[in-house]
Amino acid sequence: MSLSARVRIPTEARAGEVIEIRTLVSHPMETGFRVDSFGRRVPRKILTRFSCHYDGREIVSMDLRPGIAANPYVAFRFVADVSGAIELRWEGDEGEVLIERSHLEVIRA
Repeated sequence: MSLSARVRIPTEARAGEVIEIRTLVSHPMETGFRVDSFGRRVPRKILTRFSCHYDGREIVSMDLRPGIAANPYVAFRFVADVSGAIELRWEGDEGEVLIERSHLEVIRA
């Protein structure tokens, strides 16, 4: 399964402004506890980690567990202080990785 994400990241912000990043990643988040119609366990397949780096600094880090719903939605805020790269990274328990990158331009008044 290939991962895909919808991401909302502003491209510009004023220095000191609080901005919000919102993302929704397409993933079944199968816990490994469910059984199919034949009584066999459906194999576990979850995202295990999410992180965000801004200008080389880690600003959000989450360990995800089987209790997280399918297609996880994550939103968070931080203070824009410098222009820099934003990198969102999801990692799965089967080694899959999805990375989305953007750039935030901070405007000094």
